[in-house]
Amino acid sequence: MLVQIAIVLLIITLVLGIPVPFAFFASTIFLVITAGYDPSFLLPYGYSKMSTSVLLAIPLFILAGGFMAKGKIGGKLIDLVEVFVGRIKGGLGVVAVVSCAVFGSITGSAAATLSVIGSLMFPRLEKAGYPKGHSAALIANAAVLGMLIPPSSIMILYAWIGNQSVLASFLASVIPGIILVVLISLVNIWLLRNNKDIVINEKMDFSTRTRLLGKRTVSAGPALVMPVMVLGGIYSGMFTPTEAAALAALYAIPVGFFIYKGLNRKNFIESIIESAVTTGVIMVMLYSVMILSRLYITEDLTGVLAGFLTAISEDKYIILLMMNIFMIIMGMIMDDVSAVLLCTPILLPIAIQIGISPVHFAAVVGVNLGMGNITPPTAPLLYLSSRLGNAPLKNMFTPTFYLLVFAWLPTLLITTYLPALSMWLPQLVLGK
Repeated sequence: MLVQIAIVLLIITLVLGIPVPFAFFASTIFLVITAGYDPSFLLPYGYSKMSTSVLLAIPLFILAGGFMAKGKIGGKLIDLVEVFVGRIKGGLGVVAVVSCAVFGSITGSAAATLSVIGSLMFPRLEKAGYPKGHSAALIANAAVLGMLIPPSSIMILYAWIGNQSVLASFLASVIPGIILVVLISLVNIWLLRNNKDIVINEKMDFSTRTRLLGKRTVSAGPALVMPVMVLGGIYSGMFTPTEAAALAALYAIPVGFFIYKGLNRKNFIESIIESAVTTGVIMVMLYSVMILSRLYITEDLTGVLAGFLTAISEDKYIILLMMNIFMIIMGMIMDDVSAVLLCTPILLPIAIQIGISPVHFAAVVGVNLGMGNITPPTAPLLYLSSRLGNAPLKNMFTPTFYLLVFAWLPTLLITTYLPALSMWLPQLVLGK
């Protein structure tokens, strides 16, 4: 009974807007006091769980994303993508979606992707006649691709908590991420099909387009090296995710300073400070979650929840549906990192118990939590995008509804109930 009260207390504090680490600590303190646990047993446990080099990848990817944002690296990638799809109605929106996927493949963070690509694309979209609500909703939805297109911070955390292969977790989310890129782009084009305010760039003949492509490819070449280097190094086994993150951060410094000249001494130091603050918040959160998850395991929360779910139905597909709903709700009331830290230790043992591969479940977790982040009424990424794009929330709800129904829900259902979709790449690259 105590563990159920602790869960309710956690959810209530999150809904009230209390910072996530404090909400976790509130649930922890409740269990420590009521169940009589010794804090001297819990504190060293949290520290020991965090003593791993895998977690170093997260602050390093955050730092690389900061250098990319201020070093004008993201803008060059956008210019290149625009050559391919920028000259059809809704094409600039597709540019934003693909740019989020590319940038997300380097930073692994939805919030960082939204901040960087949003700051670059919102002025361009407004100039091209896109409704502000549509633009803000589109980029908020596309920014979640940073959680799915590897290397992803939440997949690193999932693998760490669940004791799974980081590379296998990365590979499991690739195809769902690609499906989302396609579906979000198509829904964007369909929504704008009758909008007469959209400005379409002047059409070019083949030779002009070829020259522009060559020019922008050369200009974007140093920026393109980064995702190739990071992803190629991880997938080939040359680098661990931590080493690839360190290499990305180091590579972004000379490119930002000397090639694109967006970095200077002032914003270089600002990037380091901002990354340190973000890392500090995440590490406090990790520490609090590790202690709380230890208490949940000791109190057999997983067994209690499994008993509740199986009492409703013993069909694994129904149980998967209920776990999906739980994860979407968690994604709605907290950020992606917090949600994966809470959901993984609680739900992964249940998934394994009903015969779900933990690698397949990695993709299910990623899509669910991503969808939760843009699902009203809470939708943390929608609020952030509304502020960045200066768009009223009420104007974002209609395009978000269409994106949820025609892009997110199909991807979620396919990912959940067709495990071969998520398992194909891990099996191809890593074997059985």
